[in-house]
Amino acid sequence: MSLPLFPDAAPVLPEIRPARRIKGSVSQVLAALGGDFPTGEVARLETGFDGIPGDYHAGPTRKSGSREPWYPRGTEIRNERQISIVAPDELALAAGEMGIERIDPAWIGANLVITGIPMLSMLPPRTQLFFEGGVTLRVDGDNAPCRLAGGSIAKNFPDMDKTQLALAFVKAAKRRRGLVAWVEKPGVIAPGEAVTAHVWEQWIYPAG
Repeated sequence: MSLPLFPDAAPVLPEIRPARRIKGSVSQVLAALGGDFPTGEVARLETGFDGIPGDYHAGPTRKSGSREPWYPRGTEIRNERQISIVAPDELALAAGEMGIERIDPAWIGANLVITGIPMLSMLPPRTQLFFEGGVTLRVDGDNAPCRLAGGSIAKNFPDMDKTQLALAFVKAAKRRRGLVAWVEKPGVIAPGEAVTAHVWEQWIYPAG
């Protein structure tokens, strides 16, 4: 659909859903300080404009990979994946489909575990997460599951086929693997503090 520059009548807009706020809480904070993506629990999460100091995914930029096929692999691009956020209820559903008792957020490199926000992974891009302690994170989008994270899970189940388990994660965790976000306003995030998701107005852009 192409719209004229000066239409005689205003176009019919798609349905617009109003903005809303959803409250949740932080149950766990983690950081990847060991030179690889799996994380470990920390007492509090220090954040700056580059992400979490010393974390595997920190930095203002990153190298492109398979998620960005429109660039040659290794191209330096803006780092919108500074923070990984998951929800325990979604991970429990994925674990059940994989036939395992649990998925520890640390195994897949999560930095924040948030409870109380339904379908956390479906929060749309541009959503702001306002933390009680003053930090604001901006959601880039959902975090697509990959075999690398699946392989990290599989290491914890030595009696199961590692390849099959890694592939099972890709399917079971689709739209359940959480979100990636970047730091809009830095500060400290602590376990137990409240978080409010501000979801902006939403609509489906009409196909043309």
